[in-house]
Amino acid sequence: MSTTSPPRRRPAPAPRLSTTVQLVARRVHFLAGIVVAPFLAVLCLTGLVYVFSPQIHDSLYHSDLHVSQVGEVQRPLAEQIETALRAHPESTLKSVLTAPAPDRTTRVVLAVPGPAGTPDRTVFVDPYTGYLNGELTTAENRLPANTWLRKLHSNLQLGPAGRVYAELAASWLPVIAVGGLVLWFARTRRKRPWREVVFPAVKGKTGWQRLRAIHGAAGLWLTAGLLVVSVTGLAMSQFAGGRADQSVDPLHLRAPALAAAPVAVPAQAKPIGVDEAVALARTAGLSGELSVVPPVSVDSPYTVTEIAEGLPVHRTAVAIDPYTATVTERLGWGDYSLAAKLSTLGTEFHTGSLFGLANQILLAVVAVALLALVLLGYRMWWIHNPYRGRWASLPKPVWRQVPPPVLLLVFLAVAALAWVLPVFGASLVVFVVADAVLTRVARRRSGET
Repeated sequence: MSTTSPPRRRPAPAPRLSTTVQLVARRVHFLAGIVVAPFLAVLCLTGLVYVFSPQIHDSLYHSDLHVSQVGEVQRPLAEQIETALRAHPESTLKSVLTAPAPDRTTRVVLAVPGPAGTPDRTVFVDPYTGYLNGELTTAENRLPANTWLRKLHSNLQLGPAGRVYAELAASWLPVIAVGGLVLWFARTRRKRPWREVVFPAVKGKTGWQRLRAIHGAAGLWLTAGLLVVSVTGLAMSQFAGGRADQSVDPLHLRAPALAAAPVAVPAQAKPIGVDEAVALARTAGLSGELSVVPPVSVDSPYTVTEIAEGLPVHRTAVAIDPYTATVTERLGWGDYSLAAKLSTLGTEFHTGSLFGLANQILLAVVAVALLALVLLGYRMWWIHNPYRGRWASLPKPVWRQVPPPVLLLVFLAVAALAWVLPVFGASLVVFVVADAVLTRVARRRSGET
């Protein structure tokens, strides 16, 4: 009796590279989007409030920031500083910020005795009358409302541990957005004209199909704004952007700083005052609002820095010898590296201060549009959940379908991205493990039924 061996099954052909990309994009956009979307929503809501903090400041601290009446001649800065110190003899002068406009007060920043990290006390002086308009507790020259809103947006008032939420959302946002673009173009370009790809084609569509048309076209238009907001936010993040705050700055993101080298102290010499230092800085070309830091010792120079934000860029800083009344060091915008320039401009854009009210409105539109996309995405998932009761139809884990050479390239690319974005790398490991476990469990249940 002869037996014939059953014919061997031919292995399934490896999917094309374009198909593999679509499989990865599908899992990332849907699964990661569902998990990360709540963090994005919170980030948008807190960012909407923070971006309008200048208007909030003017309302909350109007009497501190504005003079009661614009006079003809301003009193010397030295006199205004003396008035602030007389009100707080226990404090020492840290810096003075000149009035940014004729109707604004001078800010005298005082260092308060206490442990390291004690907030400063800023006294607001009317430059025309010399009267004290008020005082506030500040941190890095930020007003209390700005500090509070900034922390709410970046860490939900939870401290350093809370900053992970913002960096998690900002790290995954570009990946989710690009994944959505891949799916949108893959599903629409072959079937519809370009006009229906760029603009939502909702005619004759209802339910899930209508939502997908709006979600896809809106995401296409919004992608550029989302990528810019995400990258600029990551530049200020705890881990990805925090490298620039360390002693080693491999990407040269940190702005250059004055060396402020010690100066020679001549015998029986009398140093110049703060008003003379400001006059010298103005002569050297500095304009707008200035931050003046007095010498901290007898051999230290004055440092004067332009601090006005926005365009045109004002970032000049000088060191002034208080005995010879000469500029000993100067740094300008041209001394910034390209990465530092992009980081500075990106930070101002992200905070809404690069080009004024238009910048704020643009960021608000991006935040509201992203919120709408998140809600549309959840509504689509609720109406037409591709995973509810259809686990057997899900594709196998992507890495099993990728040819080894391609898989190696993907691994290297992801490893490089994880080095730049540590929170993304750590969360990606959790995501892949959870995805594999859930898929295995779902397939077993599907096979049993």
